[in-house]
Amino acid sequence: QVQFVESGGDWVPPGGSLRLSCAASGSIASIFSLAWYRQAPGKQRERVAAITNTAKTNYIDSVKGRFTISRDDASNTMFLQMNDLSFDDTGVYYCNGYHNGGPLFDYWGQGTQVTVST
Repeated sequence: QVQFVESGGDWVPPGGSLRLSCAASGSIASIFSLAWYRQAPGKQRERVAAITNTAKTNYIDSVKGRFTISRDDASNTMFLQMNDLSFDDTGVYYCNGYHNGGPLFDYWGQGTQVTVST
């Protein structure tokens, strides 16, 4: 059983950048696909990016070209580089596995808050 701790969220103005980190309590090497999710106020949680252990990536259209997901299995850490942030990127960001179109694990960490605002 792996637990995740997200960090790196902050307040940023539009156009700013953040790098989020996801530290896993155990090995992530055996997890085929990891993903970042976010939940904006009043909205459903959504997947924003996923990465396999062969470094194949997938992004929702709204973040393509702006976000980059990566993983370092040696340190059991996943990252999300977010550039050119806009107001609609605001939300709590979580990490989890990804399997069959949804999160791999039923439980979630605390997440990290990203606020894009003037």
